[in-house]
Amino acid sequence: MVREVEVVVIGAGQAGLAAAYHLRRFYEPGTGFAVLDHAPHAGGAWQFRWPTLTFKTVNGVYQLPGMPVPEPDESLPVAGVISDYFAAYEREFDLRVERPVSVRSVRSLPDKRLEVATDRGTWIAKALVNATGTWERPFWPRYTGQDRFGGRQLHTAQYRGPWEFEGERVAVVGGGISAIQHLLEIHPYAAATTWATRRPPQWREGEFNPDRGREAVAMVEERVRKGLRPQSVISVTGVPQTPEIRAAREAGVLDRLPMFDRIESEGLRWDDGRFVPVDVILWATGFRASLDHLAPLKLRGPGGGIVMDGTRVAADPRVHLVGYGPSASTIGANRAGRAAVREIRELLESGVSAGRR
Repeated sequence: MVREVEVVVIGAGQAGLAAAYHLRRFYEPGTGFAVLDHAPHAGGAWQFRWPTLTFKTVNGVYQLPGMPVPEPDESLPVAGVISDYFAAYEREFDLRVERPVSVRSVRSLPDKRLEVATDRGTWIAKALVNATGTWERPFWPRYTGQDRFGGRQLHTAQYRGPWEFEGERVAVVGGGISAIQHLLEIHPYAAATTWATRRPPQWREGEFNPDRGREAVAMVEERVRKGLRPQSVISVTGVPQTPEIRAAREAGVLDRLPMFDRIESEGLRWDDGRFVPVDVILWATGFRASLDHLAPLKLRGPGGGIVMDGTRVAADPRVHLVGYGPSASTIGANRAGRAAVREIRELLESGVSAGRR
């Protein structure tokens, strides 16, 4: 089956739905644009979050354009509430998301249109909004001896709650918000916890105001403009010291060790002789952008990243990446969706939808 539309949106998380909302103002869903989503249900990556990630502990949820986020009890898991909110949003604005659809490749056709090949047929489009996020590409660092470790290893993407670590010695690896949340949850259940990071955490004092936010986004944006791999926004903003985090630091729960040098069958070893026995290694080491399906377009540069001009791929004005680099946050995703649609409209109206620059 081959279907032709003006624009294809790949991914129905925050960024994809924001783009679809703005497309809906100009095009009919299903004929003017199509939204393809790999996930089984509405909710983007939120639907896969662990049950103990509640509205009290979540780093932030930002409303989609045109529809406020419900205000549930703080103790409710985020996954269910946000999934329901996304589903209601899709219905409210008649976005007609096609799911589950796995995009296999995106290629350029001789007539300069784009072929989006999937497990449920092919879509032909003049422009593409890629909003595939990072959840499906968890990053696992490699360390000497890792394959000989006798305990259990898992990634944040596989984390389901602290009770599964009861009575175990747990090492949490990573310096981001997820690692800290895992430590705070697991510590009361575990026999012992160890925290290892490549760099000392940057604790942020004071309010995270709009000026700080703009500065952080600008730093990430500068990297993608140069074609470097994007950093996370948290890596340049620092970790906010909430009352809970401050109390955990004072109690020694967040005493951090430098990264170990190798993994042995029963634990972690440093070159200075330090050894920490552990039963579980939890890799809270983040994710990478899920862009393998774009490989036929040859968008990556020598730095491993993609040179960007706002949301647009600098080398190919037909392709926009939203939820990538500086827009990889809920508020940034909304702005990126709007910006991408504005530029795509200008491109299509100018009649230059054909081809790469």
